[in-house]
Amino acid sequence: MKKKQLIKINLPGGVASAGDFYEMLIIAQNAGAAQIRFGNRQQLYFEVDAGQLEDLEFDMLGAGIDHEINADQFPNITSSYIADGIFNHENWLKEGVYKDIFDLFDYQPELKINLVDSNQTFAPFFTGNFNFISSPVSNYWYLYIRFPKTNILYCWPVLVYSDDIPALCKAVQQVIFANKSLFYDQAEVNAGLLYQLVATNNQFVIQQIDQPLNIPEFQLPYYEGFNKQGNKYWLGIYRRNELFDIEFLKDICNLCMQTRVGQLYISPWKSLLVKNIEAKHRPLWGNLLNKYRVNIRHASNELNWQVEDLCSQCLDLKQQLVREFEEADLRTYRLSFAIKRSPKSGIYGSIMIRERKPDEFEIVHTRDFNHNTREFVVYKQGVAKTDLGRHLIALCDLFYEQQSNINQSTPVAGREDMHKASHQKTVHQCKNCFTIYDEAYGDELNGLLPGISFSDISSFECPTCGAGKEDYQELVCMA
Repeated sequence: MKKKQLIKINLPGGVASAGDFYEMLIIAQNAGAAQIRFGNRQQLYFEVDAGQLEDLEFDMLGAGIDHEINADQFPNITSSYIADGIFNHENWLKEGVYKDIFDLFDYQPELKINLVDSNQTFAPFFTGNFNFISSPVSNYWYLYIRFPKTNILYCWPVLVYSDDIPALCKAVQQVIFANKSLFYDQAEVNAGLLYQLVATNNQFVIQQIDQPLNIPEFQLPYYEGFNKQGNKYWLGIYRRNELFDIEFLKDICNLCMQTRVGQLYISPWKSLLVKNIEAKHRPLWGNLLNKYRVNIRHASNELNWQVEDLCSQCLDLKQQLVREFEEADLRTYRLSFAIKRSPKSGIYGSIMIRERKPDEFEIVHTRDFNHNTREFVVYKQGVAKTDLGRHLIALCDLFYEQQSNINQSTPVAGREDMHKASHQKTVHQCKNCFTIYDEAYGDELNGLLPGISFSDISSFECPTCGAGKEDYQELVCMA
């Protein structure tokens, strides 16, 4: 059997007009595809036979659709545009701002760009290389740069103006690629030098940062089924196997155009959302779901998972663990889970299952279990596949026990002050696997109690990969 060819189409910001999306589906179907799937970066995938490539490329060229074949040189620009009006609070970041920024990109970025509303937690904050997060100042953004192939996060020292985002991304990308020995896949990075090189040769509109970024507590909204949107509705569709039949999607596009619903939205959770459904048209959407026997009310503890794109092993493991969660009737509110086989895949979760050897895993979680932070704490190592479920259930119990202790011991006003007092601190991170040593927590596996400074440790071995102390580097992160 001939190997299938993988086609990827970027949907900037995770949005496409119903007409444009329909045209993509027709081209995919004409090339022999019957199903498509979505990726973690809000892109579209499908597979075709090699013999269909010439005709497919001709159709893509005629339609002006950029695409890649068996490649991912140009990662999609992701955004929280999908959350606008349904998963966020009222602020200056509206549909028009997103569209204006997308329209100003005159090149295809080779580094990952995220545009995120700081008032929502549906779209991730720090999974890109250039992470733009809306500030309290209208049309200005925080920028956090995660240097390519590292977990080093650098806060750009000034706020960035909306209209400058595409040009700034292009300028920073050029400097990084021209100086890979300084900024690309390096254990140590002089982040201030990057800022100087970019600022010297470019002039951008800036605003001083007068307050640090406030990362909201994570809460994944339920994103499936029919839901109220003012006097209208929105519909979320999730597929357990990640596959969407093209015929089903074509009918969705036709119904959108028939009822004047202009756009379709792809979520970072690999689901499809349709907004602005008139109440009088809701029965039409119900009939469409009936026609294709589409279920739209999955359990919350199945919807809060991220797995690597196009990874059948990850998907199978997810389904196994979801079944165990269901049997245990497990509560997972305010938690998210990720299954990671590739060390630098970029997926995220407050609890991560990382494969270290075939059918042997480690379980880690982010500091304070907020999936929008990038510090990881090792929970269990050398876990067999069959034992993952019980360890994850125990970790969820630990999370809720901690939450109960916090809520009982800290007055509400005090908790708010703690949340607002986000600041930077220095920890030490393994350059090989990104495991963090934080003296505030110590390291149980190395017999180190909380409060022991990294500089006072004479002998140390990374609890995740076994690297020595010399492979750890200082990292400034948010406390």
